[in-house]
Amino acid sequence: MSKLPNVGTTIFTVMSALAAQHKAINLSQGFPDFDCSEILKQLVNEAMEQGHNQYAPMPGIMPLREAIAEKISNLYGQNVNPDTEITITPGGTYAIFTAIATCISAGDEVIIFEPAYDSYIPNVLVNGGVPVLIPLSYPDYHIDWQLVRSRITPRTKMIMLNTPHNPTGSILTEADIQELEKLVTEFNILILSDEVYEHLVYDGAKHLSILRYPALFRNSFVTFSFGKVFHITGWKMGYCVAPAHLMQEYRKVHQYLCFSVNTPMQYGITGFLKTPEHYLSLPAFFQQKRDHFLQLMADSRFTPLQSCGSYFQLMRYDRISDEGDKDFTIRITKEFGVASIPVSAFYQEGKDDHVVRFCFAKRTETLEKAVERLRKI
Repeated sequence: MSKLPNVGTTIFTVMSALAAQHKAINLSQGFPDFDCSEILKQLVNEAMEQGHNQYAPMPGIMPLREAIAEKISNLYGQNVNPDTEITITPGGTYAIFTAIATCISAGDEVIIFEPAYDSYIPNVLVNGGVPVLIPLSYPDYHIDWQLVRSRITPRTKMIMLNTPHNPTGSILTEADIQELEKLVTEFNILILSDEVYEHLVYDGAKHLSILRYPALFRNSFVTFSFGKVFHITGWKMGYCVAPAHLMQEYRKVHQYLCFSVNTPMQYGITGFLKTPEHYLSLPAFFQQKRDHFLQLMADSRFTPLQSCGSYFQLMRYDRISDEGDKDFTIRITKEFGVASIPVSAFYQEGKDDHVVRFCFAKRTETLEKAVERLRKI
C-alpha cells in the first residue's frame, strides 16, 4: 500500500546522478558550488564551543526569532510577535509540509500553480487533500486570476504561492496582490506562500512578501529558507511565519515531526543576521551571476525567458531541437557534459514547452566552463 503510488525518484536526483556519472557540470539542482561565509561558520563554531549543543526550544531559540521579527519589520513593515508567530524549521520544504499537514484534511482542495516545485503536490496528497492544478501562462508565467476564480469551489481550503518562483523566476506584482486580496476576502481561503528566494529579486523590483499585507497575512503561512539565501542548503534551516491563531495549530504538528532544530546553527544565524548587509547585498550578488550567464549564453542557440528572481534561468531550445525536454536534457548531459532540468518535470501531466532550467548560483569559472560547452550544441 502506498500513499504516493505514482511518485518515484525525482528528476533532480536523476539528473544529479547522471551528471556525476558523465562528469558533467551540474547546473541542474538548486544549490551553490561555492562555500558560505567564513563569518557564519565561525559563529556556529563559537556556539558549539560555548556549549549550545543540546535541544533548542520547540519554536526555536528566542534570540533568532527576535532577529527575524526585526528583519521582517525593517523589510516589510509588519510587526510580528517572535513568541507566538515565528517557528524555526529544518528547511523551507519542511515548513511547507507542516503548514499543509496543519490545515489540510481529506477532500480539501488546494490550488497549486504549475510548473510547481516538486514537493507541493505530494504534500497535499499525503495529507488527503486534492490538488487543483492551474497552469501559469507561458511564456512569462503569469497567473490568470479569472481562471483561478473559476476553479474555486466550496471545498477550496488553500492557495499555494511561490515568489520568486521556482522554476520560472517570475514574481508577484501589485496587480496579483490585489486579485489575491479579493479572493481571500470573498472566499476566506488560506494562503501558503513559499518565499525562500525572498532576497533574490532583480532589476530593481521589490519582493512583494505576503507579510507586507495585513489583510492577507491574517490568513497565511509564509515560509522561508536560510539555506537558499546564505549558501547553506546542507544545513536545512528555515522558518515559518503565521498569525498566532494559525501558528498555535502549526506548532501542534511541528512538535511531533521534529520538535526542534539544530541548536548551534540557530545561534550562528542569529549573530549573522545582526549585519543586514549579509542579506541586503544578495540581489546584486546573484543578479551579477544571472547577467553574466545571460551574456555568455548570448552566442548560443538557446533563447532566454525572463528571470525576475530566484537563482534559475529558463531557456528555450527550439532553435536546436524538437526533442522532448527530458530527452534533450539527458542527451546534452551525456554528449556535452552540462546537466539541466526539463521544465516538464514541474507539471503533473508533463506539459512540454521545450524549455529547460539552468541554475546560475555557481562560481564564475563554473558558469564559463558550462557555457563553453553549451555554445557547441
